[in-house]
Amino acid sequence: MGFLVLLTLLGDRVDGQIRYSIPEEMKKGSVIGNVAQDLGLDLKRLRSGRARIVSGENNQYTELKTDKGILAVNERIDREQLCGDVTPCSLSFEIILENPIELHRVTVEVLDINDNTPFFPNKDIRFEVSESATIGAKFPVESAVDPDVGQNALQNYILSPNNYFILKQHANPDGSKYAELVLQKPLDREEHPSLPLKVIAVDGGNPQRSGTVDINISVLDVNDNAPVFNQSVYRAAVIENAPKGTYITTVNATDSDIGSNGEIIFSFAKVKGSTVDMFIIDENTGVISVAGLIDFEKEKKYELRLEARDRGGLTGTSKVIIDVSDVNDNAPVINIMSFSNTISEDALLGTTIAVINVKDADSERNGQIKCTIDKTLPFKIQSSLTNYYNLVADQHFDRETTSEYDITVTATDSGSPALSSSVTLQLRISDVNDNVPLFDKNSYSAYVTENNSPGMSITTVSARDSDWNQNARISYFLEDTQISGNPVSNYVSINSETGVLHAVRSFDYEQIKQLRLVVKAQDGGSPPLSSNVTVKITIQDQNDNPPQVLYPVQTGGSLVAEMVPRSADVGYLVTKVVAVDVDSGQNAWLSYKLQKATDRALFEVGLQNGEIRTIRQVTDKDAVKQRLTVIVEDNGQPSRSATVIVNVAVADSFPEVLSEFTDFPHDKEYNDNLTFYLVLALAVVSFLFITCLVVIISVKIYRWRQSRILYHSSLPVIPYYPPRYSDTLGTGTLPHVYNYEVCRTTDSRKSDCKFGRAGSQNVLIMDPSSTGTMQRIQNEKSILDEPDSPLEYVSLCYITR
Repeated sequence: MGFLVLLTLLGDRVDGQIRYSIPEEMKKGSVIGNVAQDLGLDLKRLRSGRARIVSGENNQYTELKTDKGILAVNERIDREQLCGDVTPCSLSFEIILENPIELHRVTVEVLDINDNTPFFPNKDIRFEVSESATIGAKFPVESAVDPDVGQNALQNYILSPNNYFILKQHANPDGSKYAELVLQKPLDREEHPSLPLKVIAVDGGNPQRSGTVDINISVLDVNDNAPVFNQSVYRAAVIENAPKGTYITTVNATDSDIGSNGEIIFSFAKVKGSTVDMFIIDENTGVISVAGLIDFEKEKKYELRLEARDRGGLTGTSKVIIDVSDVNDNAPVINIMSFSNTISEDALLGTTIAVINVKDADSERNGQIKCTIDKTLPFKIQSSLTNYYNLVADQHFDRETTSEYDITVTATDSGSPALSSSVTLQLRISDVNDNVPLFDKNSYSAYVTENNSPGMSITTVSARDSDWNQNARISYFLEDTQISGNPVSNYVSINSETGVLHAVRSFDYEQIKQLRLVVKAQDGGSPPLSSNVTVKITIQDQNDNPPQVLYPVQTGGSLVAEMVPRSADVGYLVTKVVAVDVDSGQNAWLSYKLQKATDRALFEVGLQNGEIRTIRQVTDKDAVKQRLTVIVEDNGQPSRSATVIVNVAVADSFPEVLSEFTDFPHDKEYNDNLTFYLVLALAVVSFLFITCLVVIISVKIYRWRQSRILYHSSLPVIPYYPPRYSDTLGTGTLPHVYNYEVCRTTDSRKSDCKFGRAGSQNVLIMDPSSTGTMQRIQNEKSILDEPDSPLEYVSLCYITR
């Protein structure tokens, strides 16, 4: 019965592997081995477990008799038919038992017996040999064929006794042997025109078997050069399944003879089996191409002997080695050995669900199989025995999430391109209650425009619970959080049934820009389960604030004017209107426009920065007094605006300004005095013509009057920006503030103006209606001297009249 090897593997189950050896040609019913005894199983276990043979491509050769626990021959086994030249030759299959599942592998090795006689494919072999053949010339003999292997295969060739040839034996890479006739003595065609020989092929079996072939050698006349290949070994490659006629390589040989003796015919030497039928060689060109179906799984490399024979019978030999490249042309085959279609939701991790067998007829990488499932499924594939996989639970199940799984098991090989096959298993999950409410978003965002109505709906949060009945009933609550020190309930409320958030108050963007709160969803289970979500409410700005003009400052009683010298060139910076808007975004984008002007052709306002500049050269014809109305408008919808009046004095000196600004509001007393002096001046000038004395007196009076003329004048504010004034790029603030000192005396009709130290230009403020005292002015100065004052320093000296 041969020998027995039993290998016991330890695991979740008791699995085993048995190996038997039997000779071929055993009769049907012959016992191979006692499976029950070798596996340590009793007959009751075999019957209750429904022991049976599974898988394997040669199941018809064996059968399992469960009543006796033995494995027997079911059909005559011919080792040569089953395995050909492959050694060792074996049958592999599995025996499976159920309740519980057990899997055992059985391997039956079939041993060769000497039941085949060596034979030559052709009964007669004919050679044509030139009489000029040199000693040592070789003539390959067609190889004999013996399907047996090992010691029973072909072992030796024997040549019948003769005076001219000896027999030399060689071995092919596959272990088969071939022979060559080697010339030992020059031939003489006139003496022996032909030589009959016999070659006997003998195997090594017991009893020994042999086969014979007749060789008839014809001696040709005077062809003394054999063809010679240009390479001793040729190498080529071909992919399997290459179509017939596919080019492989070209061999080349030369013959120094001429005429018919130099014509070369290429051919393959006869080799064992059907290898030579896979390829064809053009006898004239030496081109080797595909002639049959090449299967890498059957043969990975072909080694063929080449012959180049001339017309005189001389032959040159070489060898070509053709490597076959594997093509991934076999998809894996999946077999389900066992499967449980229902599993509890609280099943333990590692619970076996199915046992799967996968095979691939390809080899190497193309035969390496990877069995996978969708990684998102709560299962995993584990390898057990070779080509066997277990599908096990890898995560805890949740029936409320998924009550049924369609598990697609995919077997993919490692070829390029990879081939795969798949099978789908349907698995049902039984229920357990274990779910918390889940919001449909990770966080919520909502937007509310300021000045909203209290009670308005802001947004809705929604959660779901996969459980049933009371456990799936959800209520919504606001978590106790603080917003700017106040409870969240002061700002928003939530409907516990619908999850709708309502505004409790009207929001002001300028006070609060964003609310962050936490909403809890709680189910009705016992104990209740809950989850939280963050809600972000963003307050959106409305254009509810008009621009505010910071400069120039609009005063009630004082007149502010900007001084422009008549020498000012085009683009001269007169002043800059500065405004801000407490709104944000485009609602705070300000633009400046000139609404009204005494002379629109003289000034322009920068649209973005509010700078007032001259647009042409100032001339003597331009009025001294210029009044500009500038409108500041934001970019909101609808837009809001503010206006500011800018007074401009076009003059080179102070006195020149006074006469033009007299029409500004003055005290009535000042106007009466001015009229009086004008009439008096006219009378004095007239009287000068009468007498020289009067002229002298009039001149003195005139000079005295000129020294006092500034007392009752309404002096305008004439700002003149110093050289260090710079644009702020429309930021709405003044980067530099300048110091001015203005002093006026009382009743002396003389005024003294001291210009600011920050530059060569100044701003003068004159309030004709002022009745304050020096103490009041000093108090005002102390306010301006405070560190937080937006001005650096302004010194104003008022003396009441």
